[in-house]
Amino acid sequence: LQVLGFEVDTVNSVQFSNHTGYAHWKGQVLNSDELHELYEGLKLNKVNRYDYVLTGDTRDTSFLAMVVDIVQELKQQNSNLVYVCDPVMGDKWNGEGSMYVPKDLLPVYRDKVVPVADIITPNQFEAELLTGRKIYTEKDALEVMDMLHAMGPETVVITSSDLQAPLGNDYLIALGSHRKTKADGTRITQRIRVESPKVDAVFVGTGDLFAAMLLAWTHKHPNNLKVACEKTVSAMQHVLQRTIKSAKVQAGEGNKPNSAQLELRMVQSKKDIENPEIIVKATVL
Repeated sequence: LQVLGFEVDTVNSVQFSNHTGYAHWKGQVLNSDELHELYEGLKLNKVNRYDYVLTGDTRDTSFLAMVVDIVQELKQQNSNLVYVCDPVMGDKWNGEGSMYVPKDLLPVYRDKVVPVADIITPNQFEAELLTGRKIYTEKDALEVMDMLHAMGPETVVITSSDLQAPLGNDYLIALGSHRKTKADGTRITQRIRVESPKVDAVFVGTGDLFAAMLLAWTHKHPNNLKVACEKTVSAMQHVLQRTIKSAKVQAGEGNKPNSAQLELRMVQSKKDIENPEIIVKATVL
């Protein structure tokens, strides 16, 4: 976000030695009182006027509830504030979904967070959790996105799914839906499908990168979800391809890269983040 010209006040919800894709990690988890204290500091200096709020991985229900309180207060000050929420709860491995945060976070996301969010970026499993509806076909996915719109957000992007891609098994499908209500009360919904080449490795932090870039590119292209998603997914591809290439070199011939070698090559991808060459096209549905 900073590379793309945004001024960012970062609040670390966790202070860990490293990301949780490693075998071990040490550190602290911020609680709701500590978050409140930091926010109070910003407020006392009257610098709590924001255009965007972006949240990711959270592991504590009271912390998440505090985020909602803060977002609501910020929206009272700036009615145009956009809250981008990546509802990080779990994922599917080999077709089986499981949560990697405490289960009591689900009702907080569903009943409190999603209703105040403007843009959400769940994966397929998280979209299913939030709506209580399974996705087997693209039609199911579009209906699930409609259900999510009805809960509050104008923009819903299902960042990854196990749907069959028209381009074949080597591609991953993401789906986006943007619903706008015009001044005369009529609704327009723009829907897109993005197919990107699968990369055979497990990366950590791709969801964070996706959400941050979607925020940036929807800011720059507010009424064009197609272009915003093309730029976001293309930049992701550049970062992942650079990362896997570098990881394989470090691991050496025939060896599987480890967590350290698969750290996203963010700094090396600065130019691709600033101005991504469009290598992935979106289809308007």
